[in-house]
Amino acid sequence: MILRKLLKVLLPFVVLGIPGYVAYDMVNSRAVKKQPQPSEKIWQVEVMPVLRQSLSPGITLYGRVESPDQLKAAAPGAGIVESIHIRSGDTVSRGDILLSLDRRDFETQRILAESELVDLQSQITELKIRHDSNGLSLKTEQELLVLADEEVARMRQLKKSKLGSDTTLSEALNAQGRQQLSLQNRQLEVDSFAAKLKMLKARQKQANARQSEADLKIKRGKIIAPFDAIISSVPVAVGDRVATGDLLTSLYPLSSLEIRAHIANEYINQIRSAMSRGESIKAYLSRSQKTVAVELLRLSGEAIATGIDAYFDGSDTDLNLRPGELLTLILSLPASDDVIAVPFQAIYGNSRIYLKRDNRLVGIDVETIGQIQSIDNASSQQAQLLIRSENIHLDDEIVITHLPNAVTGLKVRTAVDKDDSQ
Repeated sequence: MILRKLLKVLLPFVVLGIPGYVAYDMVNSRAVKKQPQPSEKIWQVEVMPVLRQSLSPGITLYGRVESPDQLKAAAPGAGIVESIHIRSGDTVSRGDILLSLDRRDFETQRILAESELVDLQSQITELKIRHDSNGLSLKTEQELLVLADEEVARMRQLKKSKLGSDTTLSEALNAQGRQQLSLQNRQLEVDSFAAKLKMLKARQKQANARQSEADLKIKRGKIIAPFDAIISSVPVAVGDRVATGDLLTSLYPLSSLEIRAHIANEYINQIRSAMSRGESIKAYLSRSQKTVAVELLRLSGEAIATGIDAYFDGSDTDLNLRPGELLTLILSLPASDDVIAVPFQAIYGNSRIYLKRDNRLVGIDVETIGQIQSIDNASSQQAQLLIRSENIHLDDEIVITHLPNAVTGLKVRTAVDKDDSQ
């Protein structure tokens, strides 16, 4: 009985304990997996050795073709366009007739000036004849006044002797006064001769000037090329009425073309120093699938906040330039020593590169000097940036692969390192 009761009490524990023990044994006896350890990512890059050189950096300029000697032919006076012998873009030679105005509009002015000259010359001749006559008449007037004075004196003596009357004395006095007045008028004519002659001669000069002006208008009414040139514009047509000063045509000599480009302030001192030493500074531009050098002529006399304009020689006929044309030039600056040429993709921001030291990136701040590129093929792929830094050693390797997450300490390797490890 006691055993039966004991079994009845222990049986539930046995029934529950055996599965529990089996489960516990299964959990504790299973294989334990090892947790994976995170590994540092290694970035594959390309590098280049450090090579210090003496190179001439280049900067990109944007220029505009201009002609300081561009000639603008204007109408010398109001008139009608009679003929046009040129069109925009034509090449003309010195002495070629470009266009003509109707000369009849100016010949009328010339005829009027000539007529006035003839009239004035006649007036001058008449004035001189009158002056000669007045000179002779003046002597006669003086003699007549002497006689009139003597007659008055004689009449007074007769009246004093009571042999003459008051009437005869009055008549003598009247005759004396009229003679004095006549003498004064004659003297005035003689004295005013010089002034009248000057006035007529002044009017004669004015008429001469109007005649010369009319002749000049007739001459300038026929526009003739003063030099070998290219016609840039012809804003008029045959039959147009033009006013004084209206533009008829404009032309420019090929030998006077210049390229004006803006240079930033940071390069001005280098250029001025080189120019003061007599060095030739050139810029290069691509034209008809070849590169042409153009020489720096001068710097502008005025500067603005960002820099100064420079003028380059564009007279080379091989360039076939036209005023107003926009160009891209590469200006070659004076050579700089101890610089390193690197691809543009090696630069972060404007002045930072990364070196590969002990398979990790090391950031270095550098000074950018300019750029250099192949003169024979001025493509962007050939361009390299010139840098300088005292923190770059000759045994360093410059990373030229651009990594968006580049930071000092990032682990990297090259293709050579990868092959060695294998």
